Amino acid sequence: MVVSYKCPQCGAPMEFDPETGKLSCAYCGLITTIEALEADPQENVQFETVTEKPETVQNENGTFRVYRCPSCGAEMLTDSVTSATVCAFCGTPGLIQDQLTGEKRPTKIIPFALTRQQAVEEFRDWSKGVFLTPRNFTQASTLEKITGVYVPYWLHDYRTQIRLDAHCTRTNVVRHGDEETTYTQHFNVVRDMDVDYSRIPTDASEKMDDATMDLLEPYDYSDLKTFDMPYLSGYLAERFTYTAEEMEGRARNRARSFAEQTARGTISGYGSVSIVNQQINFRKTNEEYVLLPVWMLNYRFKDQNYLLAINGQTGKRVGTLPVDKGRANGVFIGLFAGLFVLLTLLGGLL
Repeated sequence: MVVSYKCPQCGAPMEFDPETGKLSCAYCGLITTIEALEADPQENVQFETVTEKPETVQNENGTFRVYRCPSCGAEMLTDSVTSATVCAFCGTPGLIQDQLTGEKRPTKIIPFALTRQQAVEEFRDWSKGVFLTPRNFTQASTLEKITGVYVPYWLHDYRTQIRLDAHCTRTNVVRHGDEETTYTQHFNVVRDMDVDYSRIPTDASEKMDDATMDLLEPYDYSDLKTFDMPYLSGYLAERFTYTAEEMEGRARNRARSFAEQTARGTISGYGSVSIVNQQINFRKTNEEYVLLPVWMLNYRFKDQNYLLAINGQTGKRVGTLPVDKGRANGVFIGLFAGLFVLLTLLGGLL
């Protein structure tokens, strides 16, 4: 089933607005709360019912499920993990309900805080720091491709026990007239700690680059809200492709790294520190499936793909901007020519 929320006033599609934290209508300007919209679902929600197993089609890009847009009836092609999309013909948001129920339903969500226009301005500001980006990078036709995506994450809680044994030294130099005596003290330092780590994130999407998603952190988890489908309206979203159990190894590695840093950080005031023995035990206390917001721009330049991402809550930017080597060579040649002319003129005056 595809779900779309419509304006109670004019019937146009409603989308989540990051500025107000409510649903808004781009046609008549009505703003309403999620609670008010869902209070009368028969009046405010459009449904397009499909068979229990929707029709599938195959092309050169893979296998897709076929749904119908609740507004115009056009085909909406989605892959096996799409949970929110937008009709390519009329722009109506479509939420795939069967991807958002049962164990597929997130428990929490951090809604977008940056609007599309704010994201566009972030990309423009970002490109100002790189003088030689391609000329069309900041054109409207490029920036219109910016996409708001809710990325699936697992948040893991661990109780860790870490025992660390270290050999530490402290050296003092004492002078007696012309003589120097070096005294070295040796210490056996032990740290035996219980540390709780909550909400260690691991992105659960096969499509997303783990390194990019890690660099987008941190998110402010105080903004986590109980999941409700209208938050997705107007954005793309997908459900997890990796289960919490499949992400367990990566989460444990992150917890291990945090525990090591915590224990090691308590040892200070020594000239040298050498870890002799280390033992870490883990016990998972909780796991939670959530959606986190990302503005993404995929840009292709001279047969190379560039993925640029902005944290949809904090505005943190991640990625490498493209550099037009042709423009760089042109600038170099121009500077060289200008310098040559200047030196020639100076030579004529001397």
